[in-house]
Amino acid sequence: MRSTSRLFAVFKSERFLTPGNPTGLTGLLTHPAPRSQLIYLYSSTLDKLSKLPEHSVYRQSAEAITKQRLNIINGFKPPGYEEWAQRAKQKINEHPNVFGKDREPSTVFMSAQLTEERDQRDVQWDNRKQPAGLEGTRTAEERTQQSAVVTKAAFTPEADIVQWENEPPLEASQIAEIEDKIGAGLIEEIIQVAEGENQLVDTILESRSWEDLEEKPPQGQWDYFARDQHTPGTQEPPKAKS
Repeated sequence: MRSTSRLFAVFKSERFLTPGNPTGLTGLLTHPAPRSQLIYLYSSTLDKLSKLPEHSVYRQSAEAITKQRLNIINGFKPPGYEEWAQRAKQKINEHPNVFGKDREPSTVFMSAQLTEERDQRDVQWDNRKQPAGLEGTRTAEERTQQSAVVTKAAFTPEADIVQWENEPPLEASQIAEIEDKIGAGLIEEIIQVAEGENQLVDTILESRSWEDLEEKPPQGQWDYFARDQHTPGTQEPPKAKS
């Protein structure tokens, strides 16, 4: 399936995938920077997992698979990566107040600033202008002051604005090899799974599900769901006919 679905996203040279092209899966487009996206997601997930107790079974299993996949991703470098890393390292050293000291380019994750201010309501309503207004009863002076606060740019950086060069893209053959090694579908599907895992850790941290229940369950409450309670055991496979 992969070979046919990826035909939509490959250049004529068949060396690189075209970002934004269909992958062959409905609603899933070719990701522009899958390597850096996965490194960010896996690194963020591991940082969050470190806040869980070491005895947590979820932490142990999630860390194992996340580290395995992160090692696979780090094992692939796109063409021109070393040259880009040198330029990025120089940029990091020139702006220590933005990136901090002794940072590696692969561990720097940028937050982009839009050059054009956009009202999120316009994006939500298909760029149809919505009437500006504030809820509640207020005087004209109060509305003027609050309108200024509402329309103020959301991004107000305290540090310098750095023009960051994007990491070079992976070749199509490299992406195919990553997909084969991970074995979880297209790399865009792998990104979706990583995003879901990253959000799941937040939920578990918030709920503190590793702690004991405040009210202990009655004895025998879960016995009904234990293995082999209603069947004698695992069914034996049928014998092959001679």
